[in-house]
Amino acid sequence: MKILVCISQAPDTTTKIAFTDNNTKFASQGVTYIINPHDEWYALVRALELKESGIATAVHLVTVGKADVEPVIRKALALGGDEAIRIDTDSNEPYVIAMEIAHYAESLGYDLVLCGKESIDYNNGIVGAMLAEFLELNYIGFATKLDIAGNIATVSREIDGGEETDTCKLPLVISCQKGVAEPRIPNMRGIMAARTKPLKVVAAAGIQPLSTIVNFEMPPAKSGVKMIAADNMDELVNLLHTEAKVI
Repeated sequence: MKILVCISQAPDTTTKIAFTDNNTKFASQGVTYIINPHDEWYALVRALELKESGIATAVHLVTVGKADVEPVIRKALALGGDEAIRIDTDSNEPYVIAMEIAHYAESLGYDLVLCGKESIDYNNGIVGAMLAEFLELNYIGFATKLDIAGNIATVSREIDGGEETDTCKLPLVISCQKGVAEPRIPNMRGIMAARTKPLKVVAAAGIQPLSTIVNFEMPPAKSGVKMIAADNMDELVNLLHTEAKVI
């Protein structure tokens, strides 16, 4: 069984956010990028576990981006991926990303495609579903547990008010979240091996975006905290009415 894991890069969570070009582009200068945690901690690690257990024979990684994403995909290789593919185009639109990956993967016979439930920068959470549609495969989203027996996947996922367990034949696209696997860190052997593992660059299919970013806007700064004495309930209620206007 061959597994394809979708990897995206995201700014480190300590990054100070700024925008350029009249607030239409994210200012990437000086930003440290990491593997999107949902892709790394859950999708990739579960794929590696399936390989280590003998269920999968190969774990391939795919990312969409220019040459600046290669350090991130190399880190994913250091965790244990067998080879990586970089689709040479720069886009943050889910439609373009999903279409480019589908165009690459459609004829390569992957049995399972895994991705994180969302990226921590744009939080769209729709690439997995789009990818399944473009590949004409079944899709199960937001998995918290994944087991494979033969050509059947058993997947648990959170739903409103409880948990749902589904079974589905492979091939299949699944988006993963906390619970599917436990995060790992690469060891020195993996880091050294990643330097020689294949990283193939393929030309983009030239998919055109369906949307454009008009502008980014920073959230308003938080106002100061007003402290009310614990025994002054009347003042608290008055402020909730007149200033906060929540009651």
